[in-house]
Amino acid sequence: MKHRFVVLLLTTSAIPPFAAAQQRQAPERLVQYPARGTRGAVAAGSNWATDAGMRMYYAGGNAVDAGVAMIFATATTEYERVGWGGEAPILIRTKDGKVHAIAGVGTMPKLASAELFRNRPLEMGEILEPPEKNGLKGMVPVAGLMCALVPGMPDANLVALRDFGTKSFSEAIQPSIEYADAQAIDEIRSGAIDGSREFFTLWPTSMAHFVPDGKVPRPGEIFRQPNLARTLRAMAAAEKKALAAGASREAAIDAVRDYFYRGEVARKIDAFSKANKGLLRYEDMAAFHLAPEDAVSTDFHGLRVYKPGFWSQGPAMIEALNLLNGIDFTPMRFNSADYINTLVEALKLAYADRDTYYGDPKFVKVPEETLLSMKYADERRPLIGKTASLEFRPGKIGDNPPVHPSKSEIARAKKIDDMLMAHDTSCVDTVDKDGVMFSATPSGAWLPSVVAGDTGIPLTERAQSFLLVAGNPNELAGGKRPRVTLSPTLVTRTDGTPWGVLSTPGGDNQEQSLLQILLDAFLFRMDAERAIESPRFQTRHLVSSFDNHAMNPGDLLLDERIPASVMADLAQRGHKVETRSRWNSGAAPVLIKITPAGVIEAGADPWGYRSMHAW
Repeated sequence: MKHRFVVLLLTTSAIPPFAAAQQRQAPERLVQYPARGTRGAVAAGSNWATDAGMRMYYAGGNAVDAGVAMIFATATTEYERVGWGGEAPILIRTKDGKVHAIAGVGTMPKLASAELFRNRPLEMGEILEPPEKNGLKGMVPVAGLMCALVPGMPDANLVALRDFGTKSFSEAIQPSIEYADAQAIDEIRSGAIDGSREFFTLWPTSMAHFVPDGKVPRPGEIFRQPNLARTLRAMAAAEKKALAAGASREAAIDAVRDYFYRGEVARKIDAFSKANKGLLRYEDMAAFHLAPEDAVSTDFHGLRVYKPGFWSQGPAMIEALNLLNGIDFTPMRFNSADYINTLVEALKLAYADRDTYYGDPKFVKVPEETLLSMKYADERRPLIGKTASLEFRPGKIGDNPPVHPSKSEIARAKKIDDMLMAHDTSCVDTVDKDGVMFSATPSGAWLPSVVAGDTGIPLTERAQSFLLVAGNPNELAGGKRPRVTLSPTLVTRTDGTPWGVLSTPGGDNQEQSLLQILLDAFLFRMDAERAIESPRFQTRHLVSSFDNHAMNPGDLLLDERIPASVMADLAQRGHKVETRSRWNSGAAPVLIKITPAGVIEAGADPWGYRSMHAW
């Protein structure tokens, strides 16, 4: 049966039995149709970003040029989700079919240590929500200056542009300069700024940046970021100066990198951090230097799925796909109890490994070959049962494997600052007519953020993704990257031809949402928009990557559109079922895929106000 299943999938004219069953159901009407074109497509978190990408296409740029311009625009206009001091992991397929990863995640300042944070009491403005009662004892601040890393996004973008793009930095940054000069603000951004005002009273530079003249910019008004605009123009000037001196395009982009990480911007961030008792120093900035690296991947029924490395949670999706590779989906209907239970139980196993083994490969030896092998998946697959497991079950690899964080102490919270946190992530995906593909998940430096002096650059809060559990691969250390949730996805067919790109915000939910969307589009033959709009689930049977790293064994959140009979069945199997609306799905994804006819087709989450365009 398994071989017959594969043959059906690879025959473009054939529809698998489970897909045929799905087609017999009356599908819910789509909120919007996919965007389709033949030259290129973009999908992202806002119209500002997609407009910046299309400007690159119209000017003759490729998908990387578009993607880079979109991330810059995202960091400039979606400041409630991501800022210039944040992160941006990137996956790129070049025209020759090679796939590259760029680890756009900054490092912890060298002055930091796990012991420092274990013994240091939290201060006002460093925790914005009460810790969950089922979290770990000891936590890194989730806001303020002590959780700031070296900004990873600028270098990741500049490396991508230099090595795989065609445009200059000045061309890619131009839309963002215009947005920094004057942005017609909307309800989302205005509301996020308004909700951050109490935090801004602790940080005058943030108050001056986001609440100029003491007035929150309201929808329909113009929001200006003059300090950021000045910084961006100075970065562009560094490139132009290098070009005027005879530098190549690549060397001129490196001059921009030097200006940011080893020049005036780095010196200003250093001075601000020292003046405000932070840990980030010029030496941390100057030592940061990214280069393209290999992505991890697996084959799944004719597809090859690529993810970032073990500094992200991306390999968890690879592990889950390996587990599902040996499952016969033929008798399962879309979002049936059997289908959901199977995916959830596979994801639980993958997340247990994530929380036990993943960490910065430059600091810890991750058993990568074992975790990603099909042999390991074959050994673990029998653990996927018909009922819900309420245990955390990482695999045992080696003689002395790390201990799962659930074995650590439970948090005991005392005084908590009564503030609300509005943090999120965005997404940027592009595909062009030459098969160049770009997928990224920009995030960090979300509101409420600390703006570094007069640079206009908000600093990230990503250090909270570290653990303070002694001996865990993701234990905090100076110079180390936290294991982040940010995880773009790039998919080709096994012959290397393009299939699609997808990414989403959602923290620990990213791999779950993206896995479901991939299966919707591939196994169930949904178009890009229907795959995005279809009901999804989310398991919280994992160690949260944020705040005090709470764990919710057995929790299963279901879209309210899933039939009540399915919900009842899952509850009877032992899942702790809760429902939520499509407006609160825990993710807001986008997908661009290539149809069998060669059309580039984009979908975007309408309930997350995502944007897409094709031409």
